[in-house]
Amino acid sequence: MIVAGGSPRGVALATVRLRRAGLEVDLQAEWGPGVVGLLVDPERTVRDRELARCDDLKAIATASVGYDHLKVAGTAARGVTVCNVPDYCVEEVADSTLAMLLDLLRGVTVADRDVRNRLWRVPAAPMRRIAGTRLGLVGFGAIARQVAAKAQALGMDVKATDTAPATGRAQAVPLVGLEELLGQSHAVTLHAPLTKASRGMIGAEELARLPSGAVLVNTARGGLLDLDALLRALEEGRLSGAALDVLPEEPPGREPPSHPHLVLTPHCAWYSRQAEAAAYQGAAEAIIAVLGGKHPSTALSPEVLADGGAA
Repeated sequence: MIVAGGSPRGVALATVRLRRAGLEVDLQAEWGPGVVGLLVDPERTVRDRELARCDDLKAIATASVGYDHLKVAGTAARGVTVCNVPDYCVEEVADSTLAMLLDLLRGVTVADRDVRNRLWRVPAAPMRRIAGTRLGLVGFGAIARQVAAKAQALGMDVKATDTAPATGRAQAVPLVGLEELLGQSHAVTLHAPLTKASRGMIGAEELARLPSGAVLVNTARGGLLDLDALLRALEEGRLSGAALDVLPEEPPGREPPSHPHLVLTPHCAWYSRQAEAAAYQGAAEAIIAVLGGKHPSTALSPEVLADGGAA
């Protein structure tokens, strides 16, 4: 039996594919004996406690790129294969990143807030010329490479720092160290995976390295960034703006972070109807492959999982 959960439309699409493959799907079943596959989204964590209840489990597939909600070291020893869908929303997240970046550089949201407060003026936030903007990408995976190509087409000067080995990867932009990247960038966008090593990688010290008036966009994972340090940098005027699609706690349990030059969206940078379909169908295909005795190309190694997942 397969247990599936997530967005209603996505689950419906995945269910059709799983049943066509001859698999039984139950959307209401308790996790326990007899469950051989789990299809989840980032809202549902799978830890050792959940695994202990599913003695017959063979496959876990998350309908997402990120898998930091699947910290399940030892899955291979349990005979469980864990998969993600690494490329379903590359275009969407890259487009959202660029949209947020252009908003900050041209002061669109700040200007809108001014007008609604009956202030008819050039926005208080600096409005930059896009061409010539020095953009730094923290992480250089598929999404960051798309951002780089789109930004270069607009005339931006792009550099990146890679948080993962780039063996065999064609470099579209110069790669530099994080300190150098931060010190030279008018704008920074975050694309790194969330691991034990990268959690909190952009904190007060790193933000202080940015040139005065720089802007920052995070469409990766909230845990990469020290939110309190970011808010202090905005309040002190060292950053002229920030845009976040992700937060350390989602949804925020208290009042959302607030600043006149802070733009927030509800972890929706990934979304389009096409991306939603691809995520859930990709997860379904991974489960079908595992239960058919195959090893999907999207299977995550136990070593990666032991390090805490990624964005």
